[in-house]
Amino acid sequence: MRHVQIVNHDHPLPTPLQAVYCDTFACRLRGLMFRSQLEREAGLLLVENRDSRMDTAIHMLFVFMDLAVIWISSEGVIVDRVLARAWHPAYAPRLPARYILEVHHERLADFSPGDRIEFRDA
Repeated sequence: MRHVQIVNHDHPLPTPLQAVYCDTFACRLRGLMFRSQLEREAGLLLVENRDSRMDTAIHMLFVFMDLAVIWISSEGVIVDRVLARAWHPAYAPRLPARYILEVHHERLADFSPGDRIEFRDA
């Protein structure tokens, strides 16, 4: 399992953030379903093949916690973010994205649309 460190070049993160790099169908399908908690320093980076609104839409069914969801383009720019509520049917970004970063709900303020994000091997 590959892990990446999340770096925000425009607003340095107050505490480190590391995410599981999730680029397989099975990993993306499972996501964070059936988990009851997520460490504040941990997350999941869902990776699609291309920028898309449809392919990067998510659901929160069987997710038992609220999440900060950040959509990032293939250029590494945040295109949208939302506080995703547990059991909500669906969320989609306003603009096409390739990456979906799912992190602890308290981390939402660490990211803003337009921020430049980098993924470094952890």
